[in-house]
Amino acid sequence: MPRRRMVITLRPGQSIVVRCDPMRRDREREREREKERERERRRRRRRRRRMRRR
Repeated sequence: MPRRRMVITLRPGQSIVVRCDPMRRDREREREREKERERERRRRRRRRRRMRRR
């Protein structure tokens, strides 16, 4: 897979080199989805606990 480098300049002096890998992007998206699912589960559990306390 051809790797491309994207240089993003936020401020003069700060440059971020991002390697554009389609495979990496898919993996990162999957990780983000898993994190969101875990957060939703934790939120639901917390809500249930709060309701039980009341």
